[in-house]
Amino acid sequence: MTSDRYDLIVIGGGAAGEKGAAQAAYFGKRVAVIERREQPGGATVHTGTLPSKTLREAALFLSGYRQRDLYGVSVEVSRDLEVARLIHRKDAVRRLETERMLANLARHDVELIHGFARMLDVDRVLVVGDDGERRLTADVVLIATGSSPYRPPGIPFEDPDVHDSDSILEIDRLPASLAVLGGGVIGCEYASMFAALGVEVHLIERRTPLLEFLDAEIVERMTAGMRELGVTFHFGERADTVTRRADALVCTMPSGAEIVAEKVLVTAGRIGNTGGLALEDVGVETDERGRISVDEGFRTSVASVYAAGDVIGSPALASTSMEQARVAVCRAFDFAYKQGVSSLLPFGVYTIPEVSSVGVSERDTQTRGIDAVVGRASFRDNARGAIIGDREGMTKLVFDRATRRLIGCHVVGERASELVHVGHAVMTLDGTVETFIDMVFNYPTLSETYKYAAYDALAKLGPAEA
Repeated sequence: MTSDRYDLIVIGGGAAGEKGAAQAAYFGKRVAVIERREQPGGATVHTGTLPSKTLREAALFLSGYRQRDLYGVSVEVSRDLEVARLIHRKDAVRRLETERMLANLARHDVELIHGFARMLDVDRVLVVGDDGERRLTADVVLIATGSSPYRPPGIPFEDPDVHDSDSILEIDRLPASLAVLGGGVIGCEYASMFAALGVEVHLIERRTPLLEFLDAEIVERMTAGMRELGVTFHFGERADTVTRRADALVCTMPSGAEIVAEKVLVTAGRIGNTGGLALEDVGVETDERGRISVDEGFRTSVASVYAAGDVIGSPALASTSMEQARVAVCRAFDFAYKQGVSSLLPFGVYTIPEVSSVGVSERDTQTRGIDAVVGRASFRDNARGAIIGDREGMTKLVFDRATRRLIGCHVVGERASELVHVGHAVMTLDGTVETFIDMVFNYPTLSETYKYAAYDALAKLGPAEA
């Protein structure tokens, strides 16, 4: 057994852990990262973000989704197609990303230690690995262990055809039908992917409308696009029971209605990966789903212990997790650098069609009493939109009438999660409607919809006062 002392110990080598470790090392701190997997990356690389987006690209390509309106392409994906072949590129993507992460940690002289971590005290961590045990000591501990799918009681996950968002990508072949229980981001993403591949998809969601944190008009367009793919929505419903009947699964709802499907995907939220860390023994507080409670600086109930990423709960995005970890480390060591996470957090929802948003929605302005003006531009009226066949996409801009500043940007359609950052940058710099009017955009591009959405808003705002 060896003993080592560090300035910072990071538990978890995913998106948050890597960035937090590199941030501290950049300022000269001695850092160790404890990772239970063979390779770093966490759920982002191995089970969630990157693998699911690989499946999405396969669905778009194999279904001819991007070409069907242009050339009348009708593609039927073979039911015998192995899912492993659909997402085989995920292995290459995973390898490239883990190699990048390993190189980044090595460049910053961060020690990567493989094994399972357990808190012995507020400044001591036990690591149990294949090579035995190590006891590590540090001034600061950052917990970035991520999250796992929540498995509600009463759902027969022992059935090989009942899946959560981790196991759904392990299925061998495309099912004829799929019932998705839960219409959050993950549920909507997988529902649209499988529908694009020709699977009969039923999405059961007790809340309506979907994804209330997004702009309602954008969600309506997203929902319409998913319906066009073949997704059947069951709003205001929930599956009380899931039972096996012969060669199918039956989801029974309170109304008595039944959904019969070959496979079931349960998307009921996430739980923090805090089991086995012995946090309760050192006084770190968690909630009923294992999520760690933190303050605005990501400090836990223990002064020397910080937490960031999915393990602290919403918004549970890889992008924000990275920033949270950087800020946590800067706060912990009092670096004169990042002291807070930006209030402008972009959201990307990789449904088909894609959706992305930053800032306030039109509904937000109404509830907050903001006198706002909205400008819209449709991809159908855009030359690049016509070229690529996206006739339903839209860029929607929300301006504050009093200041003429952009306060909300919402995009649905092709490359929405990329396009949104044009508006994001303008908002960050306090840009106004005139910012877009003065900008010159490449032609033909979808980005040009920003100028015409701004013109639409300008017609309602009138000229600026001299």
